[in-house]
Amino acid sequence: MSEPEESWFSYGKEIFIASGIYLLAIFLTFEAVMPVQRILIPDFTSFASLLFLPHGVRILTAWLLGWRSVIALFPGIFLAFVYVGGMNVFEPSRLTAIAITVLVAPGIFQAVYLLGWDIRPQADRMPCWPCIMVVGLIISLVGSVLINFALGSETASYFAYLIGDFFGLFFLMLIMMFIFRSLRRA
Repeated sequence: MSEPEESWFSYGKEIFIASGIYLLAIFLTFEAVMPVQRILIPDFTSFASLLFLPHGVRILTAWLLGWRSVIALFPGIFLAFVYVGGMNVFEPSRLTAIAITVLVAPGIFQAVYLLGWDIRPQADRMPCWPCIMVVGLIISLVGSVLINFALGSETASYFAYLIGDFFGLFFLMLIMMFIFRSLRRA
């Protein structure tokens, strides 16, 4: 394979994997987590999940791929918005929310790097999981405010989104730590 073909193949693979995992996380969140949440907390009327796995996928993808995560995640995020909201996805508020969802994570990782905090993955050092968690919380704060503002959500939803983002990221990071630990042992 020539170099340009190889890079296009690589991008295609990133898109397939990142968007596929994002869609799997959406499906698990809305078809497994949310029904259990409704049973355990019937008075919780917000549309937000208190364990929003896709946030973890967004954060880890942006951490691993940087700005390439925009391209890798866009198809999955767009299809997730279609899955959740149907053809309302083309309303300006939904398109704005999609743009925010795709751009905020790599943008904040880049801003953190430009401010002198380099937590990018590197072969010669272990990932700083608490650092990624802190940046993930910053991304959640910024994203939650911007997305809820774009969608015109009620203030209570902001906090539900923050809780769901935090636990979604934490849960996926635990899985990643176990995977990396297993790979090191092998």
